[in-house]
Amino acid sequence: MTRLKSIFIDLSGTLHVDNEQTAGAVEALKILRSADLSIRFVTNTTKESSKTLFDRLINIGFELKQEDIFSSLSAAVNYIKANNLNPLYMLSDDALNDFPPVNDDAEKDAVVVGLSPKDFNYDTMTKAFLILLKKHPLVAIHEGKYFKTSDGLAVGPGCFTRGLEYAAGTKAIIVGKPNPFFFKSALPDGVQPEECVMIGDDPTDDIAGAMKLGMKGILVRTGKYRSDVTIDPPPTITVDNFSAAVDWLFEQNFTID
Repeated sequence: MTRLKSIFIDLSGTLHVDNEQTAGAVEALKILRSADLSIRFVTNTTKESSKTLFDRLINIGFELKQEDIFSSLSAAVNYIKANNLNPLYMLSDDALNDFPPVNDDAEKDAVVVGLSPKDFNYDTMTKAFLILLKKHPLVAIHEGKYFKTSDGLAVGPGCFTRGLEYAAGTKAIIVGKPNPFFFKSALPDGVQPEECVMIGDDPTDDIAGAMKLGMKGILVRTGKYRSDVTIDPPPTITVDNFSAAVDWLFEQNFTID
């Protein structure tokens, strides 16, 4: 039996959908904070800057600090700075607030793809394609196939990344979930993956990605959850929502085989 030391929690689709909490999520998070655990909020959200995302969660009623959030945007910024890139950004205007500015007088030497419907058009995709033909890197913040909105499921940026890979004969560098580097980067000091559990609505990006590293995985039936999408090995457990996940963890006394 392993005593858990850290809980990784997905945001969109798990704690909230747009501006609404999932059932009982605000109160469940308060209860979870009473346990002697490190809590990490890990998200692939690319349409909002870290400040906008934090403000949204506070307005919904969640209690957290901005530095508690580790996003795929953060990982992408670190990659761009480390490699001194001057990219063509395919990002929302709000997400761009987290990124280094572009030097329009210099050649674009990378393409960075997030969730940006305004850029998913023929002209911008062609600009990206021409940059990639020069053997510059394609940086995908994540490969999400779809995500949940208040109106239902919507297509994610993954298919546009795949299209650019196909056209340019290249392979994207993925910096968000389910990349093991993403989860490793979010680990608290001194904590091993086996001492962590991931709670999320995406069986591939959240659960399979975390379990591949050695974490336990709790899949919730909210957000983008679909009963016909399965993974092997299966999640540690599947529950109705985040509140039910917290209840289950307390029932297990935060000790999981």
